[in-house]
Amino acid sequence: MSDRPYRLVEKQVDQLEEKIKVHRMRVLKLVLAVVVLLLIAGGSLFYVYQNISYTEYQVLERVERADSAGSRFLEFAGKILKYSNDGASCLDAANRQIWSQTYEMQAPIVDICEDYVAIADRDGKKIYIMDTEGPCGSVETSRPISQIQVANQGMVAVLIEEEGAGYIELYDREGNFLAEGGLHTKKRGYPLSISVSNDGRKMGVSMLDINDGTVKSSVLFFNFGSVGQNEIDNIVSSYTYSDQVIPKVEFLTNDIAVAVGGSRLIFYEGSQKPVAVQEVELQQEIQSLFYNEHYVGLVFESENSEESYHMDLYNARGVMEYQIPFSMEYDSIGFLTNDEICILNNLECSIYTVRGKLRFHSNFEENIYRVLHERGHRYLFLKEGATEKIVLKK
Repeated sequence: MSDRPYRLVEKQVDQLEEKIKVHRMRVLKLVLAVVVLLLIAGGSLFYVYQNISYTEYQVLERVERADSAGSRFLEFAGKILKYSNDGASCLDAANRQIWSQTYEMQAPIVDICEDYVAIADRDGKKIYIMDTEGPCGSVETSRPISQIQVANQGMVAVLIEEEGAGYIELYDREGNFLAEGGLHTKKRGYPLSISVSNDGRKMGVSMLDINDGTVKSSVLFFNFGSVGQNEIDNIVSSYTYSDQVIPKVEFLTNDIAVAVGGSRLIFYEGSQKPVAVQEVELQQEIQSLFYNEHYVGLVFESENSEESYHMDLYNARGVMEYQIPFSMEYDSIGFLTNDEICILNNLECSIYTVRGKLRFHSNFEENIYRVLHERGHRYLFLKEGATEKIVLKK
């Protein structure tokens, strides 16, 4: 019997496989072309979104508020924290009250970390701890309060002072005492700033020392976990800087901290023992400082006669990424939740992207206290006596 039929079948199979291969290549090229077009379109839309500027807005909803004298506002876990000398409340965008806490304070100071907020009376002895659902506990210290910091599980670190000495006390979310320690001023200087990592495991402290007639500062890092238990006073790393005052130390993330001095910006990194990884020499006096987990922003007076100021934005590794000039006189400057930068005075607002593009500018007839970002082009304007939900328009 001839094997010719088998050879024909084999040839037809080969031809079919070749056709399938060609078809697959066509489909793959088509898919790749579609993906490239989508990427180009998406990139174009993103470019347009990042570079479009707005001077108008539409009010989608306006809700009247009854504020007490001296009320101030902060964003808190996607809600609005309103506080004054008489108490604090958590509100939604429709001004519905989620919780309230009454107190009497002369100078309330506030710290927020994720779902927790702590409010204390500066130079007083009372602290209140709340989460997104309501009050959790309170603390009565034995000595005047200088600073507070809250962690994401509600632990509060308190810097307190007495007769020129500094002490740190730790409390849990219910206000129960956890631990305390003295910052030996004769040995290390006077405490200027404290910061607790979000998880509450590490703390940074800035100390000013003028004991020997010269000015120097130290930055100490404490670890409250097992690593720190093996070290004296839980101090896992420390740095000293001559001829330098460091009024601010802050954890940007659990593992990255920054210290801000008069002429120096120092970044530290480490999951257990923070080490200095970048130092930036500053040539001008800092006018304002603002930060979030991604960036540190510094405002300086501009040497360019066309602009009054410029802000330098450093990433969390200490590398300057953007310098943004602006002329608006301001009362406050800070990051929104989408990394945009909001500059405010009573009757004027400017919003910039981190790349320096002016996203929005407007003047107002009513006092404006704070701007919160909702999503996309939608924002909340907290004005005098009212909350406005708005969308930007050309």
